[in-house]
Amino acid sequence: MPNQVDEFNQYRAKMNQRLLEADNKIIKRIFNLDTNAFNAGDLPVKTKELLGLVASAVLRCDDCVKYHLEKCRDEGATTSEIMETLSIATLVGGTIVIPHLRRAYEYWELLQNS
Repeated sequence: MPNQVDEFNQYRAKMNQRLLEADNKIIKRIFNLDTNAFNAGDLPVKTKELLGLVASAVLRCDDCVKYHLEKCRDEGATTSEIMETLSIATLVGGTIVIPHLRRAYEYWELLQNS
């Protein structure tokens, strides 16, 4: 039985593929821009993913938070780095971010155990 991490990734991949198959030029360009923005440049990928995590938490996008948590893990982020990043997101976003903070930490724990 797939776990929550696998289910999230399978759904994301399936729906991204379906969206791209719709052959909408704007959507394809946005996807491409998003991919390229997080490539290494003057800022390392890990830093960009941590920034993406802050923005996603502040904007209260749980799917985006999950995505950036996975990327942060892949880039070697530690739990203390994730907690510091999420603390900044909560400070910037205010207490309305706290429910997303809870879900983010829960997902981070799942990632650590998968």
